[in-house]
Amino acid sequence: MNVENPVAPVIAQPDCADGSGNNLCKLVYEVTGQEWLAASADTLIAKPARILLIIVLALVVRYLLHRGIRRITRTTGEGTVPVALRPLRDRTSSVLKQVGERRRQRSETIGSVLRSVVSLITLSVATMLILGELGINLAPIVASAGIVGVALGFGAQNLVRDFISGIFMILEDQYGVGDVVDLGEASGTVEAMGLRVTTLRDMNGMVWYVRNGEILRVGNRTQGYAQVVLDLPVAHSTDLDAARAAMKEVADGLRAEPDWSGAMLADPQDLGVESITAEGITLRLQVQTTTADQWRVARELRLRIKERFDSDGIRTPPPYGAMRPDLGPGPAT
Repeated sequence: MNVENPVAPVIAQPDCADGSGNNLCKLVYEVTGQEWLAASADTLIAKPARILLIIVLALVVRYLLHRGIRRITRTTGEGTVPVALRPLRDRTSSVLKQVGERRRQRSETIGSVLRSVVSLITLSVATMLILGELGINLAPIVASAGIVGVALGFGAQNLVRDFISGIFMILEDQYGVGDVVDLGEASGTVEAMGLRVTTLRDMNGMVWYVRNGEILRVGNRTQGYAQVVLDLPVAHSTDLDAARAAMKEVADGLRAEPDWSGAMLADPQDLGVESITAEGITLRLQVQTTTADQWRVARELRLRIKERFDSDGIRTPPPYGAMRPDLGPGPAT
């Protein structure tokens, strides 16, 4: 005869809250059999898992955005030359090389700024989500951050202005590393360009650090192409047509040479008589060159034109003291 036990054994169940935590609580209790672990499942398992997921997602988003920015900037910096323009590329390889290098440097700078912005935004969003998971009220933190931001904004106005000016200079491509620029207080070759400070080295080798927010005007001597303008004085008795023809022939001959053809972008222009003074007559010659070869072409042209003038007997104006005997030979040097 089977006798049923009127009192069935009761298994203690943990006190789980309603909702998704209830299911997790029961699942943990069924797997482990530990009441305290099941009751703390949300704190010990669910929240750390969500925080870990937020961190992983933030890192993945940051990695994907950084990768996309690098790919875009690399494609923009390298660039491609259309098939129709490849013959022109072969004749002006030095110009395209310089333009490509400038474009690459500018793309890398913009890419670095974009990656920093992406990292800052991703970190900020992930931090706020993690604080929310920990049950921290974000309203006082946001209000405090706003007050601190306003205080820092008033105290660091110059710093903010430097950064904003640096961003616009990079986006507008006002100048880049290697350019010869005039920034008002300082001029020279740009050695480094940051969001806050631009570093220049002048002709004497001195290094200048110029805050971007203090730059009111920029004169770029090496952007696009350069102009060599030669003012050549000759005596009043000079045959001007012969002198101008000699200047033009020297300049055309220099451009015809293979070593100099890539540096001179257009045919030299004889601009004629620039001025007439008591000392002599000034003739002007203009040549369009690459930015890197401006001074090299100018020096070579001066040398060759001087030699041609000497060969053709074209005289330059005499010294001022020789024209005015009443003034004497002039001060001793």
